[in-house]
Formats: sequence, C-alpha cells, structure tokens
Amino acid sequence: MFKCDKCGMCCKNIRKAELYKGLDDGTGKCKYLKGNLCSIYSNRPTFCRVDECYDLYFKDIMTKEEYYEQNYEACNSLKKSGGV
Repeated sequence: MFKCDKCGMCCKNIRKAELYKGLDDGTGKCKYLKGNLCSIYSNRPTFCRVDECYDLYFKDIMTKEEYYEQNYEACNSLKKSGGV
C-alpha cells in the first residue's frame, strides 16, 4: 500500500495535471481539500487513489515498486519546491 504522509501537496497543486482540472477550485488547489485532508476521501475519484490506479492502468507496464517510486519522487519534488 502506498504510504501517504498527508502533507496535502499533491492536492494543493492539481493545476500541474490536466487530469485534475475538474477538481480545481480556481486557485490550483482541489476544491475538496480541507486543511491537508480530503473531505471526500472515501468517495474520492479513482485517479486520486494511488493503489487502484496502479491496478487499473499501470500494472502491465511497470512493477508496483517502480510505480510507487515515481509517485514518491513526484511527492518529494512538490515538497521541495513548495508546490511552485
């Protein structure tokens, strides 16, 4: 299972991905983000679910370890840049 530290940086920077444009509150943040947590977590879209996305879209093209590594790299990059 992907280990999220709940920093909220991915949800504070959805403007960086076309996939999330329907969730943008107009400032580049997810309209469902409250503090650093998702207010619709149990009902969030599939593309917000790292493990489910792997099973649905990526399992035939990379290992789960590779997929997690890419997700952790993106996460760490957002943290280092402050999301800018």
